[in-house]
Amino acid sequence: MNIPSHAPLHLLHTASVGTLATHARQPEGFPYPTVLPFAPDARHRPTILVSRLAEHTHNLHADPRAGFLAVDAPNGDVLSAQRVTLLGTFEPVDSTPDVVQRYLRYHPDAERYLVLGDFTFWTMRLERLRYIGDFGAMGWLGGDELDPLPPLAHAEENALIEQFGREAGGPGGFELIGIDRYGIDLKQHGTRIRFPFDDAHLNNETLHTALEVCMQRYVK
Repeated sequence: MNIPSHAPLHLLHTASVGTLATHARQPEGFPYPTVLPFAPDARHRPTILVSRLAEHTHNLHADPRAGFLAVDAPNGDVLSAQRVTLLGTFEPVDSTPDVVQRYLRYHPDAERYLVLGDFTFWTMRLERLRYIGDFGAMGWLGGDELDPLPPLAHAEENALIEQFGREAGGPGGFELIGIDRYGIDLKQHGTRIRFPFDDAHLNNETLHTALEVCMQRYVK
């Protein structure tokens, strides 16, 4: 195994669309792939918003085990791109204000689906994942190896976004949409951009410092 530090984690913040593979009910047992947007939760796990009428939603109710593929191929060269395949189970998530707010920061257009009342959130509980990067940079990780640190609470992240989001908005057209202990997520003209920190930050004081450095280096 030769995986760059935190590469799978950062990839899950860079990609905005993934391929969900569920177990088909009819014909029974076949993989059923579908493409849909996702947002990383505070533990970097894919959160999806799906219709109760969708075939993949029915499949998840029957068997929550699934695969999920995320790829970062800005030039369309998938075989040379970073990609990660996640294996685990999807679990329904209550549409709390925190969950809705976070998802809409990543996918603001999803609000039109939420008002229909037919869509629900699901988050993947990871068992294993396989990351493929550059030549020789590939391997398996256990689900609990993706991030061993405690996640930021919603209130902490929201406060940081409120504080540093004003700095992001400027001539560059950046919008700060997510903060975690490993980096920040921004949008620029509708495109998601991931800016990783030099190191992970468990201490809030060093996290603040890293945010200030990141804003100075990339945004201003």
